[in-house]
Amino acid sequence: MLPSITKSKCQLDSTFIFCSQHSQVILFFISLYLVAIGQSGHKPCVQAFGADQFDEQHPKEQRARSSFFNWWYFTMIAGCTATLSILNYIQDNYSWVLGFGIPCVVMIIALTVFLLGTTTYRFNIRDNDESSFLRIGRVFIVAVRNWQKTLSSNTIEEECDGTLRRQSSEQFNFLNKALLTSKGSKDGKTCSLSEVEEAKAVLRLVPIWATTLVYGIVFAQVFTFFTKQGKSMERTIFPGFDIPPASLHSINGLAIVLVSPIYDRLLVPLARTITGKPSGITLLQRIGTGIFLSILTVVIAAFVEIKRLKTAQEYGLVDDPNATVPMSIWWLIPQYFLFGVSEVFTMVGLQEFFYDQVPNELRSMGLALYLSIVGVGSFLSGFL
Repeated sequence: MLPSITKSKCQLDSTFIFCSQHSQVILFFISLYLVAIGQSGHKPCVQAFGADQFDEQHPKEQRARSSFFNWWYFTMIAGCTATLSILNYIQDNYSWVLGFGIPCVVMIIALTVFLLGTTTYRFNIRDNDESSFLRIGRVFIVAVRNWQKTLSSNTIEEECDGTLRRQSSEQFNFLNKALLTSKGSKDGKTCSLSEVEEAKAVLRLVPIWATTLVYGIVFAQVFTFFTKQGKSMERTIFPGFDIPPASLHSINGLAIVLVSPIYDRLLVPLARTITGKPSGITLLQRIGTGIFLSILTVVIAAFVEIKRLKTAQEYGLVDDPNATVPMSIWWLIPQYFLFGVSEVFTMVGLQEFFYDQVPNELRSMGLALYLSIVGVGSFLSGFL
């Protein structure tokens, strides 16, 4: 925070109230939104860019791409786990400026290293200059215009160009009407079958996106409710040192760091020998396993909360929100650890699923849809 130029009204009469000047608050929120904008461009694009470095037509590289998503999440969480405890301690005991300055310097170094490899990267060149968003949007518009028309079976004779892994065209048949000439179209241009299949591929993601919002809600609880639980519990490790409640997030990261190599090196090869699939199990099975583990996490958290409230009642601390309940913060380890295991299945599975199921030119958007699950889930968790 910037130092106050004038004495704040919050510090008059030898009292101190937590408030800031309007200019400081405005600058603070501008900084938060700048971080959000930067993350919106960085997170979906850099991961899609990394996965694009593997050749889908090469069997060995195709298997390596599946492992890429595992190790991407592994390294990201490993970095978060290493810095969480350190930065939380620095921010709580030294300076917030230093706590934010360290990751700023690290990001500058990371950007420099990334740019140094520009000449070695593999780029996918688009054959069509038209935006994929425009093509998909035109499919929906033309299909709506032609909703009263009937579509004969002879109309669908065009073959896909091979850029999209085609599924059954029997799904979302109403979009096939985009193959007909629209009366409202000035140039009489119709949509190709490949464009219709692109729109169908995006539409197929909607049910998965909607059903996994529940996982996004649980994901938000780890950083909100779990932290509030820890803040009210006994956090003293040894005299003179209290563990910051947010530092327990490192347990979540530790679970991911431990389980990710086990999953990639042991579970996947074992499942591959049984199912014959390169990924061992299907992506939907992987996502579903993680959602089931998240349900168990919430159940454990509920029992811990019952125990915490019962202890608070026994000591008459229910009406004192600032009191420390005589219950060790280590009670929270199981729920943090189990949810970390669920992330290995669901979060990584969602990344690969949304990358794999969209047209090549929309893969960044696919990963953005994956990230929106966490974002929308966080907003929905506010109603709990």
